[in-house]
Amino acid sequence: MLKSNEQRLSESHPEGSPLIEMRGISKVFRTPAGDFPALKDIDAAFVRGEFVSVVGKSGSGKSTLVNMLTGIDHPTAGSVQVDGRAIHNLSENAMSIWRGRNLGIVFQFFQLLPTLTLLENVMLPMDFAGAYDARQRTERALALLERVGLGDWAEKLPGAVSGGQQQAAAVARALANDPPIVIADEPTGNLDSRTADEVFGIFLELARQGKTVIMVTHDASLARRTNRMLLLCDGELIETYIAAALPRLAHRRLLWLTHRMQVQEAASGERLADVAQPGCPEGPTGLYLVTSGMLQVQRHTGEVLAKVEAGELFGLQDALVLGKARGGQAAGTLELRVDGRSEMAAQVLSLSGVDFRQWMDESPASGAYLEQRAWQHWGEMR
Repeated sequence: MLKSNEQRLSESHPEGSPLIEMRGISKVFRTPAGDFPALKDIDAAFVRGEFVSVVGKSGSGKSTLVNMLTGIDHPTAGSVQVDGRAIHNLSENAMSIWRGRNLGIVFQFFQLLPTLTLLENVMLPMDFAGAYDARQRTERALALLERVGLGDWAEKLPGAVSGGQQQAAAVARALANDPPIVIADEPTGNLDSRTADEVFGIFLELARQGKTVIMVTHDASLARRTNRMLLLCDGELIETYIAAALPRLAHRRLLWLTHRMQVQEAASGERLADVAQPGCPEGPTGLYLVTSGMLQVQRHTGEVLAKVEAGELFGLQDALVLGKARGGQAAGTLELRVDGRSEMAAQVLSLSGVDFRQWMDESPASGAYLEQRAWQHWGEMR
């Protein structure tokens, strides 16, 4: 089994546990046409000060996942823990109080009250939560509007300002009670690219200041600028390394890999696999994605042709292109071996030769894409 995001984050942040942990989350909606599984056994974790984007096509489960985090909806199975507390065990009244103190939510359509000024809209969450006294509320709301560049617009009604300014005011409102978590559901979906970038900059700054920011978005260019991206397909999380290594492939092809790739480990200097054995269609050729450590690609003579670092792929197309780039001919059989100069073991996600050939047979475009990637990466070595 692949390691979950929760496991990887716990390992990469040994100083403390994640702020938010989703464990085995499934959500099934009952419909007249039958049960619809919107989320399937989701494990995810989020640490303090992290900016995470949640990406996927319409119907992939993005909004359902966010509703689990905000407590707007309840999982059919699994639990969501925030700072060690299982929030779905709370009563509705306790949930409302918890949400007001711990979450700042930014919506796609702003949802500002049109008859209240921007200042009054920002003060409203403080009134509901009973936070701060009356004078402090006004001072804090003004400071938050200044923070998002709206200090001179505090007394304006939402209809008197632009869409970008309304979204900035919605961000200020989300911060009213100083929550540790900010969740934004398509916050730039109705904004032009320049204004979207300005709003995105506010989220970046919040993360730098220690807020945990989780943003649902369709904008891949913005998602790539966050600390980490969760990619959903048909209610399942695509493995993070796979999504990052093959960003141009169809999501269902990536999910196929997520289901079939297996964790493989090897010690320093140990041979991991042979790649591109000639004249043997059932040979050991597969696909390998390094997740930690470093591999070296070498001939059986010991000649090292290249290094493969964490986050990089190596497979049949890479072996053939690399052989031509370094020797003017096909590579023949190559070894993948853990770099012996390091004491660190290596971990890879591996796809068997049989599965690899099935994957390419079912989608010739995937094979063409891998070949294109190989030429772009290894062809430069000629």
